[in-house]
Amino acid sequence: MTTFKSTQATAHKRLVIKLGGSTLEGLNKAFFENFKALQQQGYQVVITHGGGPAINRALATANIESTTVNGLRVTTDEMIDIVKTTLIGQVNPYVVSQLTQAGIQAVGLNGFDATILTSDYLDKDTYGHVGEVQQVNVAVIEALLAAGFVPVIACIGATTQGQTLNINGDTVASEVALALQAEQLLLVTDVSGIRIEDTWQTSATKAQIDTWIDEGHIYGGMIPKVQGALDCLAAGIPSVQIVNDQLTGTTIVGG
Repeated sequence: MTTFKSTQATAHKRLVIKLGGSTLEGLNKAFFENFKALQQQGYQVVITHGGGPAINRALATANIESTTVNGLRVTTDEMIDIVKTTLIGQVNPYVVSQLTQAGIQAVGLNGFDATILTSDYLDKDTYGHVGEVQQVNVAVIEALLAAGFVPVIACIGATTQGQTLNINGDTVASEVALALQAEQLLLVTDVSGIRIEDTWQTSATKAQIDTWIDEGHIYGGMIPKVQGALDCLAAGIPSVQIVNDQLTGTTIVGG
């Protein structure tokens, strides 16, 4: 992956928060309080989001069945426009609205806006219109952060030819965090991190995660989540956490 880099140094700490699961249906008071506390600590915050529940409802209304492979939603020709309109037209404005009502200055974005997420097909034969990020336009994100805004990025990418691509939300969060050289990545979901045999894990190493995947304890949508977390750690992001809407959960550590 390559990025458009800004040459200006910044004294601000950067943090990326990915919202997913039922958290997108309504953020609670604790989330906003913790969010503002992070800003008061000097963090510039970027939010990325998916929209699984809303997409599922839209597809059901259209009588379109959805399947997943390796935790990724296979996105067919008849699905991609529904995914696009749901994420850009419904979920993104809703998240921005919630933040705005809580007194947080937020701006909605997607891959088509100022080439924020230039993307290409991941594997069209296997996944259909599912993409991987090729370039992140860091300069635009940094300009918004410098102006005091919180960028809210939907996980829709665009090819150089203008084709819409559905990108896994955790993947977008990881790529944005890496491009911004963020100090922390928080993957917010509707569970309190990684749960193994009825026990919530406060921390997890790569070796443990690999074993849990092999044994089937980690499966489905949690696989790209933990893999993205490990990729960020390997690339130098100091802290990656899988957390609930109160921003507490499992810290992914090296080793």
